[in-house]
Amino acid sequence: MKLSLKTVLAAMLLTAVPVALAQDVSSDVKKTAKDTGTETKKVAKKTGAATEKAADKTGDATKTAAKKTGHATKTAAKATVKGTENAADKTEDATETAAKKTGSGVKKGAKATGKEMKKAGEKTEDAVK
Repeated sequence: MKLSLKTVLAAMLLTAVPVALAQDVSSDVKKTAKDTGTETKKVAKKTGAATEKAADKTGDATKTAAKKTGHATKTAAKATVKGTENAADKTEDATETAAKKTGSGVKKGAKATGKEMKKAGEKTEDAVK
């Protein structure tokens, strides 16, 4: 079996062309993947920045709301304390007035009772004599 040089060369060329084409396609796939990766990185970076910015805004809004809530709570607490103090003062005044009136009534009652006892004692003394 004799093979001619032309046949061998033709066979080699036919084998080499698909390998060269395959390498070219592989190179294109690599480049596309690299480009896709680069674009993905850019989008991820932008998304990360936007997310961070939104988180900052949310944090600021939360901080502001907390300050407002804290201030409102503080104001309400002060008003409650003042109201409680005023009510306590009024209660104290009313209790003091009632105590004075009661004391006066008890004093009068005791005085009257004392007079009645004295009279009863005198009558008893007269009756014994």
